Amino acid sequence: MPETLQAVAAIVLIDLALSGDNALVIGMAARGLPARRRRIAIGIGAGGAVALRVALAAIATVLLTVPYLQLVGGVVLAVIAYRLVAPANGRRHATAGARSLPEAIAIILLADLAMSTENILGVAAAAHGDIPLLVFGLALSIPIVLFGSTVVAGILDRFPQVIWLGAAALAWTAVDLVLGDPIIPLPAPQFGMEAALAAGLLAAIFIAQRMQRQRA
Repeated sequence: MPETLQAVAAIVLIDLALSGDNALVIGMAARGLPARRRRIAIGIGAGGAVALRVALAAIATVLLTVPYLQLVGGVVLAVIAYRLVAPANGRRHATAGARSLPEAIAIILLADLAMSTENILGVAAAAHGDIPLLVFGLALSIPIVLFGSTVVAGILDRFPQVIWLGAAALAWTAVDLVLGDPIIPLPAPQFGMEAALAAGLLAAIFIAQRMQRQRA
């Protein structure tokens, strides 16, 4: 029993930490939609995130050995970070998020696919092969993602420039995925290296956005 409680506690903490990535992307993508469509996007996004985790749970350890998979996932997240801080309708100090429900769902599912392997590995490791515990961890992520997405979207409604904190988190996750790819001949990445590369990626996104605004 103590071992089970310890595993449950670990799964809860892992879900709180790792589901934040999914909640962040969903909230960023859905924030530009009307209230009803926002709820639909958040619901589909949260369901998609969990469905992808279930589908990948059995093959997560294999996926980590596939060359270029994490590299592609990192590039996808970098593109999504750029897309989510794009100017809104040419307004100088606003950012748009997704402009339609299908676009929001597409962005959310792409980001979920890129991030789900890492999330699954954390929960699976804490469950130690116990299927009921693994199912518990996957089920727990649903309310965390739903609630977190709604909170993020609400914050961005009031403080749109906070979007750059979200872009920074996505840039960091993208760098982490790329450096973890089997084709990258590096030892375990150090914190300083990841921070420097994530800062460089965020700076590149910022410069690209400035150039886009100037052309507009």
